[in-house]
Order: sequence, then C-alpha cells, then structure tokens
Amino acid sequence: MSWTRGLLAVLAVCVLLLAGSVGCGTSGAHEGKNGGSASPVGKVLDGTDKQGGRLRQVDGKDAPEVGIEVQPDTGDSWDVRLTVRHFRFSAAGTRARPVAGHGYARLYVDGRLVTPLRTAGYRLPARLVPRGTHHVTARLYADDGTVWAVKGEPVESTADITASDPEPSGTPAGTQGAADPSGTAGPSGTRSGTPPMSAPSTDLRTEGRASPDHVGEAS
Repeated sequence: MSWTRGLLAVLAVCVLLLAGSVGCGTSGAHEGKNGGSASPVGKVLDGTDKQGGRLRQVDGKDAPEVGIEVQPDTGDSWDVRLTVRHFRFSAAGTRARPVAGHGYARLYVDGRLVTPLRTAGYRLPARLVPRGTHHVTARLYADDGTVWAVKGEPVESTADITASDPEPSGTPAGTQGAADPSGTAGPSGTRSGTPPMSAPSTDLRTEGRASPDHVGEAS
C-alpha cells in the first residue's frame, strides 16, 4: 500500500510539471503573436506624414492600397471616388485600436484636411477648389489614427484638378456644360479625350503607395 501511494504521488507531480510546461508555452506564443515587428498591424515608426500623424509600417505584400478619381459633378461640386485594395472602411464609433487592413481615409485639398471618410464616395464642394490647380489627396489611416505606410511612405493617392471660370452667358447652345467625363483621370492615371477649355479638368498623380489598375471598390 505504501508503494502504491508513492507511485501515485510521483504521477501527480509529473502531471503538474507537464501542465506548467504547456501553460508557459501557450503564454509565450500569445506574446509573440501580438508583439514585435512581425505583427500584422505593423510597427509604429518615428516618422510622420506631412500633418504629423505617426506612420504604422506594414510589409508590402497584402498592404492596404488606395486610388482616387475626381470628376466634375452637377451643382458646383466634384465627385470624389476612392478605390481600395486589402482594406475595409471601419464603421463610425469603431474602437480606436489598429486592426490589419481596416480603418478610414482622410481627404485633403492642397494639404488641408477636408473630412475623414468611412465610405468610398464624397461630394467635394466647389468652394474648396476655387479657380486654379489643386491637389486632392486620399490617405489611409488605422482606427487609432496612425497612418498606414509601406517602406516609410504613407499609403495615399493624389489627383490634380483644375477649376476654371464658367463659360460666358453668350456661349452658343450645346457647348456649355461640365467637363467631358472621358477627360477625367481614372485610378490608373490615364486619360483620354480633351475637355472644353473653360471646363474643369483632372489629372491623376500618385504619392506613396497607390492602387494599381483594376483595384476593387471599397467594401
């Protein structure tokens, strides 16, 4: 009987040691998953964007991408359309913590913030783009306000648009109106056709990491 009790005690000690070993291993794996530069939410850099936002760098593979298209719209406004890849817009009120491939965009005109965007479309008031050439930029942010970045550069895309005065009232019928849509730059930066001289026009220019051709619509 004494020998049996001794054997049971030894077995109990072995089970405790094994459980402790497994527990430590699980804890270590959890820390490794959530910390370090290998994290899918990237690594916060010392650098910032032009507006002072800290950069959150991720690997180029499957990194968020964005493209921007701006076209003249009715009612003295511009139709802004974003296309994104490897990215989903977070709903308003989302917890302020980074999640891989999620967040929102900020729309800038000539470096000045216009509005945060949580959808792919926006109607830009004409008063924000008076006569002349302006730079309209869409930049992607994580939900904690850090800027998604690849190789130290913000994930963004910029379209150059030129606003001109309305045509004189004496313009012959049929020649007055908005720009020919075929003269508006698309996500790939190409354009075809030539809009009327007095009509607004757009030209796409990219900075940082922008969407390639055939990117999917935001989801």
